[in-house]
Amino acid sequence: MKRIGIIICDRYRDCSGGKCFRALRERQGAFSRYPVDEPVEIVGYSSCGGCPGGNVEYVPAEFLRNGCDVVHLATGLVVGYPPCPSIRQFKAFIEAHYGLPVVVGSHPIPLKYLQAHGRLNFWDQADMKELAGHLIAEPHDVMKSYD
Repeated sequence: MKRIGIIICDRYRDCSGGKCFRALRERQGAFSRYPVDEPVEIVGYSSCGGCPGGNVEYVPAEFLRNGCDVVHLATGLVVGYPPCPSIRQFKAFIEAHYGLPVVVGSHPIPLKYLQAHGRLNFWDQADMKELAGHLIAEPHDVMKSYD
């Protein structure tokens, strides 16, 4: 059983998680790393708390109390506008302080967001490939289904 905690961007704090949960169920996006026959459980779902991410200091402790094995920083942190400037720090802090592996991403990047961000001079696709290449590598038909 893989127990997952998800941290979303506070701008989307009212998000119902539909795309994340669909991607987990269908093993798409960052959840494609888990075999279909491996049971998974969401043990926590929270926002970062808003810039500069105050909840990131505390939320993983709650995830751990619920048996968390891995934290996913939701796709909205990657393709929100602007992309989260602290995502690398979130990942480093959670891994160092809590000893939990952190995966950048949850559901596939919606194709319309990838195309829009690709035209922005501050959204470096090479940097994003390093940070969340598994999301950018999704087939375009899968990305389109998340538009």
